[in-house]
Amino acid sequence: MKNTIFSIPIGAVALLMLSEAMAQEVNLYSARQPFLMKPLLKAFTGKTGIKVNMVYLKKGMLERLRSEGVNSPADLILTADIGNLHDHVKAGLLQASRSPILVKNIPAQYRHPDGLWYGLTTRARVIYAHKTRVKPGEVTSYEDLTKPHMKGRVCIRSGKHVYNISLLASIIAAHGAAGAEKWAAGLKANLARKPQGNDRAQVKGVYHGECDVALGNTYYMGKMQTNEKNKVQKEWAKSVDVIFPNQGDRGTHVNISGAGVTKNAKNRVNAVKFIEFLSSDAAQKIYAEDNFEYPIKEGVAMHPLVASWGKFKSDDVHLSKVAELRSEASKIMDRVRFNN
Repeated sequence: MKNTIFSIPIGAVALLMLSEAMAQEVNLYSARQPFLMKPLLKAFTGKTGIKVNMVYLKKGMLERLRSEGVNSPADLILTADIGNLHDHVKAGLLQASRSPILVKNIPAQYRHPDGLWYGLTTRARVIYAHKTRVKPGEVTSYEDLTKPHMKGRVCIRSGKHVYNISLLASIIAAHGAAGAEKWAAGLKANLARKPQGNDRAQVKGVYHGECDVALGNTYYMGKMQTNEKNKVQKEWAKSVDVIFPNQGDRGTHVNISGAGVTKNAKNRVNAVKFIEFLSSDAAQKIYAEDNFEYPIKEGVAMHPLVASWGKFKSDDVHLSKVAELRSEASKIMDRVRFNN
């Protein structure tokens, strides 16, 4: 009888200890590089005591989660571009999470209506224009890039890259599919060269005189302006001005980096806590300082370099709508044979 009574508390204590140990960790699959995430993970653990086990996945995150199924250790994902988040939603790999803190910190247009993903930072898709070869007022909108005076003057990366697919999806939202297809065809007709390279390579093309304007994300400007390892990139950056398109109408297309709780999360509560932390003032400040992105939470100061590019009006179309239009955008790029 004594042995029976004694064995119950021991088992209960062991179970409680195991539960507490599990409660003090969260498993993250991140497409964001370790050096960017390290200060955030350290700050979160310091504040909560919860250890973050991060796996860096530059590619193949969706495929890995799908193959792991219910046995996946991942509690949440962190990735860039609404397209990547939307693909995880479509694949049924994320679950809804409700949080008053996230609703308060993150504007509605930058979070999923059902709580399947939350934006954490924003970046604008801007026009980089050569400081002397492009006259003031020559290019003030995405639509200007398709006009006759821009013939042979535009550089861009692959039309099928997620950044450009999302941009085109936003143009579908503004002008309809037919208008967006006309825009894509017009942009292709004005290219100085075949789409190639990354966003920084487009600014390099402007610097070397291959083109006069290029499309790119804002944070690349910060990376180039502060690049001490490859100082020639500072020269590329000095050669261009940052133009925020469509300030006279709908505003500049803005995309996000964001996070979502996985469908099979074992540490769901801690996953939500981590996303809440990433939307806090402290974490938003780290984001702003380390990667030249715009804080998604209002009232958090931008990096001085980012602030120096000026204030701008962003397109207020809900990113969930942009995400839904990406499939049509991809088909349009194929129809106009953009990359050929």
